[in-house]
Amino acid sequence: MKTRYTLYSLLLSLLVLAGGCIREEEFDNTPQGNFEALWKIIDEQYCFLDYKQIDWDAIHDKYQPLITSDMSNDGLFEVLGNMLAELKDGHVNLYSASNTARYWDWYLDYPRNFDEAIIEQYLGRDYRISGGMKYRILDDNIGYIYYGDFSSGVGDGNLDEALSYLSICNGLIIDVRNNGGGNLTYASRIAARFTNERVLTGYIQHKTGKGHNDFSDPEPIYLEPSNSIRWQKQTVVLTNRHAYSATNDFVNSMSVLPGVTLVGDKTGGGSGLPFSSELPNGWAVRFSASPHLNAQMEQIEFGIDPDIHIDMDEADQSKGIDTLIERARQLLKSGQ
Repeated sequence: MKTRYTLYSLLLSLLVLAGGCIREEEFDNTPQGNFEALWKIIDEQYCFLDYKQIDWDAIHDKYQPLITSDMSNDGLFEVLGNMLAELKDGHVNLYSASNTARYWDWYLDYPRNFDEAIIEQYLGRDYRISGGMKYRILDDNIGYIYYGDFSSGVGDGNLDEALSYLSICNGLIIDVRNNGGGNLTYASRIAARFTNERVLTGYIQHKTGKGHNDFSDPEPIYLEPSNSIRWQKQTVVLTNRHAYSATNDFVNSMSVLPGVTLVGDKTGGGSGLPFSSELPNGWAVRFSASPHLNAQMEQIEFGIDPDIHIDMDEADQSKGIDTLIERARQLLKSGQ
Protein backbone atom coordinates (compact mmCIF):
# COMPACT_ATOMS: atom_id res chain seq x y z
CA MET A 1 0.00 0.00 0.00
CA LYS A 2 1.19 3.48 -0.80
CA THR A 3 1.89 5.31 2.43
CA ARG A 4 3.28 8.70 3.18
CA TYR A 5 6.48 7.09 4.41
CA THR A 6 6.92 5.09 1.21
CA LEU A 7 6.22 8.10 -0.98
CA TYR A 8 8.69 10.39 0.71
CA SER A 9 11.31 7.65 1.06
CA LEU A 10 11.11 7.06 -2.68
CA LEU A 11 11.54 10.75 -3.38
CA LEU A 12 14.52 11.02 -1.08
CA SER A 13 16.07 7.86 -2.53
CA LEU A 14 15.82 9.30 -6.03
CA LEU A 15 17.45 12.44 -4.73
CA VAL A 16 20.37 10.48 -3.30
CA LEU A 17 20.81 8.46 -6.50
CA ALA A 18 20.93 11.69 -8.44
CA GLY A 19 23.77 12.97 -6.30
CA GLY A 20 21.50 15.00 -4.03
CA CYS A 21 20.80 17.78 -6.50
CA ILE A 22 19.09 18.74 -9.71
CA ARG A 23 21.58 19.11 -12.55
CA GLU A 24 21.33 22.35 -14.53
CA GLU A 25 22.89 23.54 -17.75
CA GLU A 26 26.28 25.17 -17.36
CA PHE A 27 26.76 28.92 -16.92
CA ASP A 28 29.98 30.89 -16.67
CA ASN A 29 31.45 31.24 -13.20
CA THR A 30 31.04 35.01 -13.20
CA PRO A 31 28.68 37.22 -11.20
CA GLN A 32 26.38 37.43 -14.23
CA GLY A 33 26.63 33.69 -14.89
CA ASN A 34 25.80 32.81 -11.30
CA PHE A 35 22.90 35.25 -11.27
CA GLU A 36 21.42 33.81 -14.46
CA ALA A 37 21.93 30.24 -13.24
CA LEU A 38 20.07 30.93 -10.00
CA TRP A 39 17.26 32.79 -11.72
CA LYS A 40 16.79 29.93 -14.21
CA ILE A 41 16.77 27.24 -11.50
CA ILE A 42 13.95 29.01 -9.69
CA ASP A 43 12.10 29.83 -12.92
CA GLU A 44 12.02 26.20 -14.03
CA GLN A 45 11.98 24.24 -10.79
CA TYR A 46 10.40 26.29 -7.98
CA CYS A 47 6.82 25.12 -7.47
CA PHE A 48 4.96 28.13 -6.06
CA LEU A 49 5.63 30.95 -8.53
CA ASP A 50 2.11 31.02 -9.93
CA TYR A 51 0.40 30.16 -6.65
CA LYS A 52 2.14 33.10 -4.94
CA GLN A 53 1.55 35.29 -8.02
CA ILE A 54 5.24 36.15 -8.30
CA ASP A 55 6.32 37.84 -11.54
CA TRP A 56 9.70 36.16 -11.78
CA ASP A 57 10.57 37.98 -15.01
CA ALA A 58 10.06 41.29 -13.23
CA ILE A 59 12.26 40.05 -10.38
CA HIS A 60 15.00 39.33 -12.94
CA ASP A 61 14.72 42.86 -14.30
CA LYS A 62 14.83 44.29 -10.76
CA TYR A 63 18.02 42.53 -9.65
CA GLN A 64 20.01 42.07 -12.87
CA PRO A 65 21.19 45.73 -12.97
CA LEU A 66 22.74 45.21 -9.52
CA ILE A 67 25.16 42.62 -10.92
CA THR A 68 28.58 43.95 -11.94
CA SER A 69 31.57 42.05 -13.32
CA ASP A 70 33.88 43.20 -10.51
CA MET A 71 31.54 42.78 -7.54
CA SER A 72 32.77 40.89 -4.47
CA ASN A 73 31.51 37.49 -3.42
CA ASP A 74 29.83 39.11 -0.42
CA GLY A 75 28.12 41.62 -2.68
CA LEU A 76 26.94 38.92 -5.06
CA PHE A 77 25.70 36.78 -2.16
CA GLU A 78 23.66 39.70 -0.81
CA VAL A 79 21.99 40.40 -4.16
CA LEU A 80 21.18 36.74 -4.78
CA GLY A 81 19.90 36.29 -1.24
CA ASN A 82 17.65 39.32 -1.56
CA MET A 83 16.30 38.01 -4.86
CA LEU A 84 15.43 34.66 -3.25
CA ALA A 85 13.72 36.46 -0.36
CA GLU A 86 11.13 37.68 -2.88
CA LEU A 87 9.77 34.10 -2.81
CA LYS A 88 8.83 34.47 0.88
CA ASP A 89 9.67 30.82 1.53
CA GLY A 90 11.50 29.44 4.55
CA HIS A 91 12.50 26.41 2.47
CA VAL A 92 14.57 28.57 0.13
CA ASN A 93 18.20 29.05 1.08
CA LEU A 94 21.48 29.97 -0.55
CA TYR A 95 24.62 28.46 0.99
CA SER A 96 28.18 29.71 0.61
CA ALA A 97 31.23 28.76 2.66
CA SER A 98 30.73 31.86 4.80
CA ASN A 99 26.99 32.47 5.02
CA THR A 100 23.44 31.20 4.55
CA ALA A 101 20.72 33.34 3.02
CA ARG A 102 17.35 32.65 4.63
CA TYR A 103 13.86 34.09 4.88
CA TRP A 104 12.42 34.38 8.39
CA ASP A 105 9.55 36.83 8.04
CA TRP A 106 7.08 33.96 7.75
CA TYR A 107 7.06 33.89 11.56
CA LEU A 108 8.77 37.08 12.76
CA ASP A 109 5.72 39.26 12.03
CA TYR A 110 3.42 37.09 14.17
CA PRO A 111 2.89 36.76 17.94
CA ARG A 112 5.42 34.39 19.47
CA ASN A 113 2.80 32.50 21.52
CA PHE A 114 5.50 30.53 23.26
CA ASP A 115 7.70 30.93 26.32
CA GLU A 116 10.27 28.21 26.88
CA ALA A 117 10.72 29.14 30.54
CA ILE A 118 7.01 28.61 31.18
CA ILE A 119 7.10 25.26 29.38
CA GLU A 120 9.87 24.20 31.75
CA GLN A 121 7.61 25.05 34.68
CA TYR A 122 4.82 22.86 33.33
CA LEU A 123 7.23 20.00 32.73
CA GLY A 124 8.78 20.37 36.17
CA ARG A 125 11.90 18.47 37.12
CA ASP A 126 10.65 14.90 36.96
CA TYR A 127 9.34 14.82 33.39
CA ARG A 128 10.17 11.85 31.19
CA ILE A 129 12.17 11.86 27.99
CA SER A 130 11.50 9.35 25.23
CA GLY A 131 13.37 10.01 22.01
CA GLY A 132 12.76 13.66 21.17
CA MET A 133 9.63 13.88 23.35
CA LYS A 134 9.39 15.36 26.82
CA TYR A 135 6.24 14.35 28.68
CA ARG A 136 4.48 14.15 32.01
CA ILE A 137 1.06 13.84 33.61
CA LEU A 138 -0.26 17.21 34.75
CA ASP A 139 -1.95 17.50 38.13
CA ASP A 140 -5.45 17.35 36.59
CA ASN A 141 -4.66 13.98 34.97
CA ILE A 142 -4.10 15.47 31.53
CA GLY A 143 -1.13 14.11 29.60
CA TYR A 144 1.32 16.61 28.15
CA ILE A 145 3.94 15.98 25.44
CA TYR A 146 6.32 18.64 24.20
CA TYR A 147 8.07 17.82 20.94
CA GLY A 148 10.29 20.67 19.82
CA ASP A 149 12.19 19.28 16.85
CA PHE A 150 11.23 16.71 14.23
CA SER A 151 14.94 16.12 13.71
CA SER A 152 15.04 14.49 17.16
CA GLY A 153 14.39 10.81 16.63
CA VAL A 154 11.25 9.10 17.87
CA GLY A 155 11.03 5.34 17.44
CA ASP A 156 8.05 3.02 17.83
CA GLY A 157 9.47 1.86 21.13
CA ASN A 158 9.59 5.45 22.38
CA LEU A 159 5.96 5.97 21.43
CA ASP A 160 4.89 2.70 23.04
CA GLU A 161 6.52 3.70 26.32
CA ALA A 162 5.14 7.25 26.31
CA LEU A 163 1.57 6.32 25.39
CA SER A 164 1.52 3.43 27.86
CA TYR A 165 2.63 5.75 30.64
CA LEU A 166 0.02 8.38 29.67
CA SER A 167 -2.79 5.86 29.16
CA ILE A 168 -4.35 6.65 32.54
CA CYS A 169 -4.88 10.27 31.48
CA ASN A 170 -8.27 11.70 30.56
CA GLY A 171 -6.87 13.48 27.51
CA LEU A 172 -3.63 14.42 25.83
CA ILE A 173 -1.92 17.67 24.80
CA ILE A 174 0.71 17.48 22.06
CA ASP A 175 2.67 20.73 21.97
CA VAL A 176 4.59 21.35 18.72
CA ARG A 177 4.99 25.10 19.09
CA ASN A 178 8.37 26.40 17.91
CA ASN A 179 9.06 23.10 16.16
CA GLY A 180 10.71 24.21 12.93
CA GLY A 181 10.45 20.81 11.27
CA GLY A 182 12.84 18.00 10.44
CA ASN A 183 12.20 14.41 9.44
CA LEU A 184 8.85 13.64 7.79
CA THR A 185 9.12 10.02 8.90
CA TYR A 186 8.76 11.04 12.55
CA ALA A 187 5.76 13.22 11.70
CA SER A 188 3.97 10.25 10.13
CA ARG A 189 5.07 7.84 12.86
CA ILE A 190 3.53 9.95 15.60
CA ALA A 191 0.33 10.77 13.68
CA ALA A 192 -0.18 7.05 12.98
CA ARG A 193 -0.81 6.54 16.71
CA PHE A 194 -4.01 8.61 16.50
CA THR A 195 -6.03 6.80 13.86
CA ASN A 196 -7.62 3.36 13.70
CA GLU A 197 -8.04 3.34 9.94
CA ARG A 198 -6.27 4.32 6.77
CA VAL A 199 -7.02 7.97 6.11
CA LEU A 200 -6.36 10.34 3.23
CA THR A 201 -4.32 13.30 4.51
CA GLY A 202 -3.38 15.07 1.30
CA TYR A 203 -1.77 15.00 -2.11
CA ILE A 204 1.65 15.67 -3.63
CA GLN A 205 2.61 16.86 -7.10
CA HIS A 206 5.88 16.89 -9.01
CA LYS A 207 7.29 19.18 -11.64
CA THR A 208 7.04 17.61 -15.09
CA GLY A 209 8.40 20.45 -17.22
CA LYS A 210 9.94 23.91 -17.19
CA GLY A 211 6.66 25.82 -17.15
CA HIS A 212 5.45 27.31 -13.90
CA ASN A 213 2.34 25.12 -14.00
CA ASP A 214 3.89 21.92 -15.36
CA PHE A 215 2.91 19.44 -12.63
CA SER A 216 1.94 15.81 -12.43
CA ASP A 217 -1.57 14.86 -11.41
CA PRO A 218 -2.00 14.99 -7.62
CA GLU A 219 -0.91 11.72 -5.99
CA PRO A 220 -2.81 10.80 -2.80
CA ILE A 221 -0.99 10.51 0.50
CA TYR A 222 -2.44 8.14 3.08
CA LEU A 223 -1.72 7.75 6.77
CA GLU A 224 -1.74 4.12 7.87
CA PRO A 225 -2.69 3.29 11.47
CA SER A 226 0.14 2.02 13.61
CA ASN A 227 0.29 -1.70 14.36
CA SER A 228 1.17 -0.89 17.95
CA ILE A 229 -0.38 1.19 20.76
CA ARG A 230 -2.84 3.80 19.49
CA TRP A 231 -4.33 6.68 21.48
CA GLN A 232 -8.14 6.51 21.76
CA LYS A 233 -8.98 9.60 23.81
CA GLN A 234 -9.40 13.28 23.03
CA THR A 235 -6.28 15.12 21.89
CA VAL A 236 -5.35 18.79 21.55
CA VAL A 237 -2.44 19.86 19.33
CA LEU A 238 -0.90 23.24 20.22
CA THR A 239 0.51 25.26 17.33
CA ASN A 240 2.09 28.63 16.67
CA ARG A 241 3.52 30.41 13.65
CA HIS A 242 6.95 28.86 14.23
CA ALA A 243 5.54 25.36 13.55
CA TYR A 244 7.01 24.79 10.09
CA SER A 245 7.83 22.25 7.38
CA ALA A 246 7.55 18.69 8.81
CA THR A 247 5.55 20.18 11.69
CA ASN A 248 3.14 21.71 9.19
CA ASP A 249 2.82 18.23 7.67
CA PHE A 250 2.16 16.69 11.09
CA VAL A 251 -0.51 19.27 11.94
CA ASN A 252 -2.14 18.69 8.55
CA SER A 253 -2.34 14.95 9.25
CA MET A 254 -3.71 15.46 12.75
CA SER A 255 -6.30 17.95 11.48
CA VAL A 256 -8.25 15.22 9.62
CA LEU A 257 -8.36 12.77 12.53
CA PRO A 258 -11.40 12.39 14.80
CA GLY A 259 -10.98 13.47 18.39
CA VAL A 260 -8.18 15.94 17.56
CA THR A 261 -8.52 19.71 18.07
CA LEU A 262 -5.94 22.26 16.89
CA VAL A 263 -5.46 25.16 19.32
CA GLY A 264 -3.24 28.22 19.04
CA ASP A 265 -2.09 30.19 16.03
CA LYS A 266 -1.80 29.38 12.35
CA THR A 267 1.22 27.23 11.51
CA GLY A 268 4.12 28.67 9.56
CA GLY A 269 3.53 26.57 6.45
CA GLY A 270 6.40 25.27 4.37
CA SER A 271 4.59 22.56 2.40
CA GLY A 272 6.95 22.30 -0.55
CA LEU A 273 9.29 19.31 -0.56
CA PRO A 274 12.77 20.90 -0.85
CA PHE A 275 15.30 19.91 -3.52
CA SER A 276 18.77 21.33 -4.12
CA SER A 277 21.01 22.50 -6.94
CA GLU A 278 24.40 24.18 -7.36
CA LEU A 279 25.63 27.39 -8.94
CA PRO A 280 28.80 27.57 -11.09
CA ASN A 281 30.80 28.97 -8.17
CA GLY A 282 29.86 26.02 -5.94
CA TRP A 283 27.21 27.76 -3.87
CA ALA A 284 24.25 25.51 -3.10
CA VAL A 285 20.63 26.55 -3.41
CA ARG A 286 17.68 24.82 -1.79
CA PHE A 287 14.15 25.43 -3.00
CA SER A 288 10.61 24.05 -2.82
CA ALA A 289 10.06 21.72 -5.78
CA SER A 290 7.03 19.55 -5.02
CA PRO A 291 3.86 21.07 -3.54
CA HIS A 292 1.93 19.24 -0.83
CA LEU A 293 -1.83 19.82 -0.71
CA ASN A 294 -4.31 18.96 2.02
CA ALA A 295 -7.09 16.38 1.70
CA GLN A 296 -9.33 18.97 0.00
CA MET A 297 -6.57 19.64 -2.58
CA GLU A 298 -5.92 23.07 -1.07
CA GLN A 299 -2.47 24.60 -0.74
CA ILE A 300 -1.01 24.63 2.78
CA GLU A 301 2.19 26.49 1.88
CA PHE A 302 1.09 29.50 3.94
CA GLY A 303 0.07 27.45 6.98
CA ILE A 304 -2.88 25.67 8.60
CA ASP A 305 -5.51 27.49 10.63
CA PRO A 306 -6.29 26.15 14.12
CA ASP A 307 -9.77 25.02 15.12
CA ILE A 308 -9.57 27.45 18.03
CA HIS A 309 -7.40 30.53 17.64
CA ILE A 310 -5.94 31.83 20.86
CA ASP A 311 -2.85 33.92 21.67
CA MET A 312 -0.77 34.07 24.81
CA ASP A 313 -2.19 36.50 27.32
CA GLU A 314 0.39 38.93 28.72
CA ALA A 315 -1.13 38.84 32.18
CA ASP A 316 -0.99 35.03 32.18
CA GLN A 317 2.58 35.08 30.92
CA SER A 318 3.69 37.42 33.69
CA LYS A 319 2.35 34.86 36.19
CA GLY A 320 4.08 31.92 34.55
CA ILE A 321 0.83 30.64 33.00
CA ASP A 322 0.65 29.34 29.44
CA THR A 323 -2.70 30.51 28.03
CA LEU A 324 -2.75 27.87 25.29
CA ILE A 325 -2.01 24.95 27.62
CA GLU A 326 -4.70 26.10 30.03
CA ARG A 327 -7.26 26.38 27.23
CA ALA A 328 -6.34 22.88 26.07
CA ARG A 329 -6.82 21.54 29.60
CA GLN A 330 -10.26 23.13 29.79
CA LEU A 331 -11.28 21.59 26.47
CA LEU A 332 -10.12 18.14 27.47
CA LYS A 333 -11.77 18.27 30.90
CA SER A 334 -15.06 19.38 29.37
CA GLY A 335 -14.92 16.55 26.85
CA GLN A 336 -15.19 18.85 23.83
